[in-house]
Amino acid sequence: MPEDSGHHGAAIELESLSKQYPGNPTPAVDNVNMEIKAGEVVILVGPSGCGKSTTLKMINRLIEPTGGRIRIGGEDVTDIDPVKLRRKVGYAIQSAGLFPHMTVAQNIALVPKMIGWSKTRIASRVEELLDLVGLDPGEFRGRYPRQLSGGQQQRVGVARALAADPPVLLMDEPFGAVDPITRDHLQDELIRLQHELHKTIVFVTHDFDEAIKLGDRIAVLREQSHIAQFDTPEAILTNPADDFVSGFVGAGAALKRLNLSRVRDVEITDYPTVTVDDPLQEIFNRLRSSGTNEILLLDKRGRPYKWLRRGDLMRARGSLARAGTLVSDTVTRDATLRDALETVLTDNAGRVVVTGRRGEYTGVVDMETLMNSVHELLDADRLEALEAQHELEGARAERTHAEQEGEGGGMKA
Repeated sequence: MPEDSGHHGAAIELESLSKQYPGNPTPAVDNVNMEIKAGEVVILVGPSGCGKSTTLKMINRLIEPTGGRIRIGGEDVTDIDPVKLRRKVGYAIQSAGLFPHMTVAQNIALVPKMIGWSKTRIASRVEELLDLVGLDPGEFRGRYPRQLSGGQQQRVGVARALAADPPVLLMDEPFGAVDPITRDHLQDELIRLQHELHKTIVFVTHDFDEAIKLGDRIAVLREQSHIAQFDTPEAILTNPADDFVSGFVGAGAALKRLNLSRVRDVEITDYPTVTVDDPLQEIFNRLRSSGTNEILLLDKRGRPYKWLRRGDLMRARGSLARAGTLVSDTVTRDATLRDALETVLTDNAGRVVVTGRRGEYTGVVDMETLMNSVHELLDADRLEALEAQHELEGARAERTHAEQEGEGGGMKA
């Protein structure tokens, strides 16, 4: 792997990759062949114990393969020093795996320090990465892991994995230990990062919805990491290879396809907004002239804070401290339509606020827009089902006709 290959991803080839543990008659991983393109996000998904994490860990040789080859960027890494290899392959795990006695900055600086970067280069890289994963460097660089939430720890874990700008990032159930809302936001963050960085990412999960949301391609694995299907999320949803894959897709494939569409693909409308610094009378005038029955109050940094209705302003009596309803959840442009729909239904207000990378207000998506997308997907599914049925009936008719022709021919003879 050339030193400068880190700015973008590198292709990965697994050739007859196997792992046999001593004393176990069946291999944990048996003869895996896979080609992953440079800059691609590939998700390994399969039942517990199928060998997906073992396969992942063989790529950076945390687990040594028993047989087969691994090539990264065309270079066979099976025989090079595994420690050097690991410094060139980013690795993020569940619960972040941060060193508790080191600050956030020290955790991120670990690999750059090992490979001999200068102090000033390391300091500037730490700033850049904290900014990249949406954490304010001034606020977070000196903190210890115990002073961070689970979601913040995962962000630091991803920053640490990216520290030396590796071409390949391996992620082993990295968001598995956080709550569902934080998980959605971390997934969105990873999608946004990948738009900027174009790394090659191999990601292990047992959650098929996560696989659909994040993957360019998904490898559905059986026991011993045998590949049942390796294809795009859309192809697996619409055309599962067999019953095993269908079992993974589960019911409601049309609704699962909402994981393939992003908030940025639908209409994001602008909403009347005011800030906490605006005088009360001005807020009242803005609401009256807006033609809507509510207005969005933004904090000093332009982030959504509260929804205000006319009645709230009437009762405010000179102060907005107790007026209005707090904005409880938001989505980003990279969130899926499924995330947005779940948020709208949970919030019970018919709309959800869309924010930028620093949490700043960028617009609103309403229930009607989301339901139109659901109906389009359901209509497309019905159309596909009808076409498949017509094809089946046509094939049956042809077969019956051919059989009749054959019987007729036999009688004539």
